[in-house]
Amino acid sequence: MVDQEEEDLQMALRMSMQHSPPEPKRSRPRDEAGASAPSPEESRRMQRELMAAAAEKRMLALQSATGAAAPPPPASALAAPPAAASSAPQAPKDDKSTGFVKTEKGMERELSSEEAYELFSMVFGHDVSKGILAQWSNQGIRFSLDPETSMGLVQHEGGPCGVLAAVQAFVLKYLIFFPDELNKAVPGMMQIFGPRGSSKRQFQGSDNFSSLSEEIKIRALIRSMGEILFTCGSGKRVIIVTLNVLGHDIDEVDGMDDEKILRVETYNAQAAVYQRLQATLPIFRSRMGAILFLISALLSRGLDAVQADRDDPTLPLVTAPFGHASQEIVNLLLCGEAVANVFDGRMDLGGGMFLKGVSSNVEVGFLTLLESLNFCKVGQNLKCPRWPIWVVGSESHYTVLFALNTSVQEENELEERESQIRRAFDAQDQSGGGGFISVEGFHQVLRVANIRLPQERVDNLCGSGFIVWSEFWQVILDLDRSLGGLKDSSGLMGKKVFDLYHFNGIAKSDLNGQLAAGGSETPPVQRPRLTKLKVSVPPRWTPEEFMADMSSTSSSVGNEQDSKDTDMTKPEPPQHAPVVDCVRTRWPRAVCNWVGDPPSIV
Repeated sequence: MVDQEEEDLQMALRMSMQHSPPEPKRSRPRDEAGASAPSPEESRRMQRELMAAAAEKRMLALQSATGAAAPPPPASALAAPPAAASSAPQAPKDDKSTGFVKTEKGMERELSSEEAYELFSMVFGHDVSKGILAQWSNQGIRFSLDPETSMGLVQHEGGPCGVLAAVQAFVLKYLIFFPDELNKAVPGMMQIFGPRGSSKRQFQGSDNFSSLSEEIKIRALIRSMGEILFTCGSGKRVIIVTLNVLGHDIDEVDGMDDEKILRVETYNAQAAVYQRLQATLPIFRSRMGAILFLISALLSRGLDAVQADRDDPTLPLVTAPFGHASQEIVNLLLCGEAVANVFDGRMDLGGGMFLKGVSSNVEVGFLTLLESLNFCKVGQNLKCPRWPIWVVGSESHYTVLFALNTSVQEENELEERESQIRRAFDAQDQSGGGGFISVEGFHQVLRVANIRLPQERVDNLCGSGFIVWSEFWQVILDLDRSLGGLKDSSGLMGKKVFDLYHFNGIAKSDLNGQLAAGGSETPPVQRPRLTKLKVSVPPRWTPEEFMADMSSTSSSVGNEQDSKDTDMTKPEPPQHAPVVDCVRTRWPRAVCNWVGDPPSIV
């Protein structure tokens, strides 16, 4: 895998230079006669050490030259990262003062050291470790070679998972819901963001991922990258960042900073963006791919706009001490704005202070384990995206959850009423998602949601001076539907059964079937994981009620089955893993089952 990434990078770099054809590949010089070739693990370790050493060299060089305490952009880790103005370049003409050069379909330029320093500081801060730099400069955007997960992007190390998961979510959107679009060699100009107003239409995709051709997957990847970058550029422009090597082999680049620069190209037309992404795909597939795509997204948004999006622009976008992608990075790729929060709109804190959330509905969404732990509240914009695909966040990793049928997003009568009440409550919640509101806000909720509570219930809820969601919700469940509540004597309204799929792109051990006969162990297979979850959202309000009452109500739910078949149709006991807690933030009361190892979100 590593050798293939190096070959892709070397070929793409040569192709990118003045759009010239690739030169013949040079053979590597031998360090000494008869030396044995290092193992793939040793080669990878040596590459990481070389990149980290080159990064440190550039830091020390800038400190000695300027006396600054902050590190410069290390060319071997970020290839002298660029920055862009917050507005698009003006007339397409050669301009030696700005460095822009007119090309046939876009504008390209080199980056000054000041721009590179600004971008590096924004991404990594002033005290980044060698390990974090190595993580982010050793991750390409590549599909898994395993047939079962061939539709998925594989991750080798921690850190850039937020970038890969966001791209993966859009790739799945095209593979599942736009197969006809992928059969076109040239993308439809009006379909880059999918059909608008399609939420009421049902789409059913296929889970036969092993049958996907390499060409179809590549087209899905290119369209996904283009859509993300156009979203970051507000639909007006895209900046694509790739690499140049001047006169040196890729094997020599890690230790030679001056010969390595970034090519920064600005495009306004979709067709030109697709063509350039396809031409430079080997670079994005190489070990520099994830960081180059992140830089492209940041510059497409504009560094000034990125900083304006954030609540605290002094913090680095890559978080210490483990180098994980921040929520700002994930939100930038999902919604085009580098906001730090996941609630809808913005939250007014008083005194002219406010926090910024997600301003509009998105194509693919976001769920997080942190919501189940009451650390945050994901708003409807991210929780109910246009397509049933979600990036899933844990404390340290990002994975992807998706469905093949858009009907899982549709709400029945009970869910619509629940969502209406919850939205009214959240609109008055100024606690940052803590789940409580003031007495004044509570009376507003009753008016907006048309809830007619008896006065004694109102007095009980307001006795402490604030109203907690869990207590209010129990009252709603006991309130008759004629008064605006959800009391249902049959207990059958609202049942849903559907399938979800969970994909974890990081290569982990698959322990199933790895114990050989006789007690000997074989090394576990390292590969991404795709798990199918059978989800049942019960008609009762707790999983315990559902499981206890299932045998007595199964015949009346509408299954139209013989009593002799009842035992065969009883659900299996529910299974639990952290991903189930994430599912329940979208579908409260859901129970899940799967085959094999529990799906992992870490």
